[in-house]
Amino acid sequence: MRSLRFVCISLGVIARGALAHTPPLLPEKDVAALANELSGETAKKNLEGLARFHRQRGSQGFHAAAELIAERARAYGLSSVQILQFPADGQIFYGTQRARQAWDAQEGELSEIVGPGGRGGRGDAGTGRGGGADRGGGDGSEVKIASYAAEPIVLAEDSESATVTADLVDAGDGTHETDYAGKDIKGKIVLVAAAAGAVQDIAVGQFKAAGIISYAQNQKTAWSGENDNLIRWGHLESFSPHKTFAFMVSLKTARALQDRLKRGESIRLHAQVTAGQHAASYEVVTATIEGSDPTLKEREIAFSCHLDHQRPGANDNASGCVTILEVARTLQKLINDGKLSRPARTIRFIWPPEVEGTVTLLNAKPEFARRIVAAVHMDMVGGGADTKAVFHVTRGPMSLPSFVHDVAWTFASWVNSESYRFAAGATADYPMIAPEGGKEPLRAEYSAYTMGSDHDVYQDSSFGIPSIYLNDWPDRYIHTNFDTAANIDPTKLKRAAFVGAASGYFLANFSPRDAGAAKRAVEIGRLLRTAQRLERGVPAADEYERDVLRSVDDYSSMARGPRAAARDNTPVFRRHPEPRGPLMVFGYDYFAAHANAAGIPPPRLLSYDGPWGSGEEYAYETLNFADGTRSARQITAALSTEYGSVPEALVTEYLQALQKIGILSSR
Repeated sequence: MRSLRFVCISLGVIARGALAHTPPLLPEKDVAALANELSGETAKKNLEGLARFHRQRGSQGFHAAAELIAERARAYGLSSVQILQFPADGQIFYGTQRARQAWDAQEGELSEIVGPGGRGGRGDAGTGRGGGADRGGGDGSEVKIASYAAEPIVLAEDSESATVTADLVDAGDGTHETDYAGKDIKGKIVLVAAAAGAVQDIAVGQFKAAGIISYAQNQKTAWSGENDNLIRWGHLESFSPHKTFAFMVSLKTARALQDRLKRGESIRLHAQVTAGQHAASYEVVTATIEGSDPTLKEREIAFSCHLDHQRPGANDNASGCVTILEVARTLQKLINDGKLSRPARTIRFIWPPEVEGTVTLLNAKPEFARRIVAAVHMDMVGGGADTKAVFHVTRGPMSLPSFVHDVAWTFASWVNSESYRFAAGATADYPMIAPEGGKEPLRAEYSAYTMGSDHDVYQDSSFGIPSIYLNDWPDRYIHTNFDTAANIDPTKLKRAAFVGAASGYFLANFSPRDAGAAKRAVEIGRLLRTAQRLERGVPAADEYERDVLRSVDDYSSMARGPRAAARDNTPVFRRHPEPRGPLMVFGYDYFAAHANAAGIPPPRLLSYDGPWGSGEEYAYETLNFADGTRSARQITAALSTEYGSVPEALVTEYLQALQKIGILSSR
C-alpha cells in the first residue's frame, strides 16, 4: 500500500507539472515552429486524393497511390525519393514473408435474376447499401446487389475471375461441416457469416460451392451491428488451392436474403468477376531528409505507415500516410527557411504495403535495417468524433526496452494538457487547432503494447528497432465503406503530426546533453507503468525499467549491453538469425506452414487467452525473449509480467515446436 500511495502522490505531482505551458524536451522555438507550420488541412487534402484509389498490394490502384505520394514528396523538396520494387510471384521469400502475388480487379457484379429467368420472386435482396437498382419488368432481368465499380469493397481481395449463375444456399457460419449437412452445396453460391477466407477450403474445396457471399463482422467494437448498412472489407486466402470469388454484403442485405430463404423462396444469382492474382512487385515509396552530422547521418529515424487498403480507407490508413507526409513537408520547409536546424541523423519516410512490405524491405534491403535506430509508425491517426476513436501512444514490447516511447508520451501528454486547457476555456499557447477541425481535447492514452501493424515487424527480435506506435482504437468504421474522408478531423491529423514530428526530430538530434531530459521522461513513464502493474496485481518489472533507463545512454553509441545469463541451470533458448521477421505475417503463416509440414500439432499457446494478452501476443514475445540468456522458466516469468499468468508447460511446448522447425536452438 505504501508503494501505491507513493505512486499516486508522484503521479499527482507529475500531473500538476504537466499543466505548465513550457514545452518539453525541445527548445520552445522549435516547438513553436512545428506547431505553426503543421497543417491538418494540407494533410486532409492529400488524404482526399489518396482515398480515391483502391490500394491493394501490387495493384494498379496501389501504384497510382504510390505515384501520388512520390510526386508530393518531390514537390516538398525531399531527397532520394524512390518507388522501390521487389518481385512478388507467390514463391520468393523475404525473411518469413512468402511474397504474395499482386491482385487486380476490373469487374465484379452480383445480381439476382428475377421473373421467368429466375426461380424466385422479386423479394428484397437488393435492399441496403449497394441495392435499390431498377428491377426491370419481371422478364428475367437482373437486380444488382453489389457492384465493384460503385464500391470496390464489395469484392473480396484475391477473388478470381468467374461467370456463374447459381442458386443461393445459407450455410450459417460456414466454418464447420455441420453447417453444410443436408444441403445441396455443389455448384451453388453460399451465404456465410464467417470471413470468406475462413470458409474457402471447406465450402469450395470440400463441398464444391461455386462462390461465396460473406457478411462477416470483422474488427468488432461496441458499435458492431448498430448500422446494418455497413459493408465490411473481406479477403480470400492468397495461397489456398481452391480459387474462387467472394462478395461482401451488409447485414441488411444478408438478413433480407436469409428471411426469403427461410420462407422457402429460391434465390437465383448471377456473378460476373474479372479479377485475379498475377506476378508483379511490392512497391515501397521512400524519401529522406539527410542528416548533417558526418558521423551520425548513417543512423536513421524512420517514419512509417501502410499505404495499402481498400477504397476509401480514409482513417485506415490514408490518415497515417498523409500525416507522415505532412511531417516530411513541415520539417523540410522549416529547415529550408532556417527555422529548424538540419537534424544530425537522417530522417527517412516509408510508405509500404502493410506488414508484408516492411518485412520485404528490411530483408531485401538489409542496410535499411542496419541504419534505422528508431521508428515512428502511424496507423489510423485521424478519426473524428463520429468514429468514436481513442488515440493511443502505444509502448513497445517488454522484450525491447527503450526510452523512445516515453519521449513520444511526453509530447502527447503535453498536447493533452494544452488542448484540454483550450477546450475548457483556459489559456493555452499551443492548442494545436486546425481551422477546419474540431476543438475538443486530444485525450491520448499511454497504452501497453498491442499488435496489429508494421510496428510488430520493426520490434521483432530479428530487427530490434524500437518503434513509437500512434494509432486510433476503436474505430466503428474501420474496414468498411463508411471509412471516408468526411470522418477525418484535421485537428487530429495536426496533433498526431506534432507528436510524431517532435518525437522524431528530438531523436534525430539526440546527443548526451539531452540525456537528462530523456531520463526525466523515463521516470514519468516508469511511474505510469508501475501504477498500471499495481492495478493489475502483477510484480514490478525492475529489470525492465533498469533497461529502459539504460537505453538512454546506449542510444548514442547504439550498443545494448549484454543481459546476465540464466541462473536456474536449465537450457536457454536462442533465436537463429534467419529467417528474419515475425512468424505470422500477411497472407502467410510461416509457423503454421512449417509446423504442418513437420507434423507438429498446433501448440496450445497459440490459442491461449491470458488476463490481458492473446495467444498471438504470447507467441510473438516468446520468440523475442529467446535471446540466448533466458530459460523457458524465465521466458514464462517475463510473459506473465507482460500479459498475465501463463502455464510454463505451454511456453515450453511452443519453444520446442520452434526448435523442431529450425527457428530456435537451446544450450
